[in-house]
Amino acid sequence: MLSTLSLADWLLVAFAAFVLGLSKSGIKGISIIIVALLVFVFGAKASTGILLPMLIVGDIFAVIYYNRHAQWKYLFRLLPFMMGGVIIGTLVGENMPEEVFRRSMALVIFISVVFMFWWDQRKSKQVPQHISFAGVMGLTAGFTTMVGNLAGSFANIFFLAMRLPKNAFIGTTAWLFLFINLFKVPFHVFSWKTIDWQTLQVSAVFIPAIFLGLFVGVRILKRVNETFFRKFILIMTGIGAVLIYFT
Repeated sequence: MLSTLSLADWLLVAFAAFVLGLSKSGIKGISIIIVALLVFVFGAKASTGILLPMLIVGDIFAVIYYNRHAQWKYLFRLLPFMMGGVIIGTLVGENMPEEVFRRSMALVIFISVVFMFWWDQRKSKQVPQHISFAGVMGLTAGFTTMVGNLAGSFANIFFLAMRLPKNAFIGTTAWLFLFINLFKVPFHVFSWKTIDWQTLQVSAVFIPAIFLGLFVGVRILKRVNETFFRKFILIMTGIGAVLIYFT
């Protein structure tokens, strides 16, 4: 598979891996760029299997670096629903028209971002405590992460709603996605067959670009304050929703 890649393909995938490193360092809301680039090079379904091992590499670094900041009660509130969403996504993902899925998810994400902006303007300190909020966000995040590696937007909205500080936000999402991405591996290997030795070789070649992105991202985040971090995530998530819709 590596031998079939053109120079332009190599550059696009390397850039996607660099952005993945930035994302896993804590610069959230930019994962749509990674998904779009890999879909362009490898196709929609095949790209999910190539991207998953790369995500796990980034998750491991993020967990090592930010693990002490994790808020476990919020993680365990969302994780079971996400696992259920992964199973649903495995079962129906192959038969769902990609355009219908993509545009529906884009609308849901965009509406959620608008709601969060409105909520922030209210300066309300109350957060959704009802289990239904975690259920809706978790099932949707699990489904979308299996079908298109797009769960970040929904997880971002959930943890922003919980008003987690910057480091707690990054540490909690780091553990969440390590768990959920490892959970997805058997489904990709045995059900969809999108991970094999060839795809693993492709994923492994671009690991240095991931580490470069992680290195740069950690240094950027040290200069970012809490308020800007929250607004940046919401803006990038909203832009991502528009890109998903029109891609």
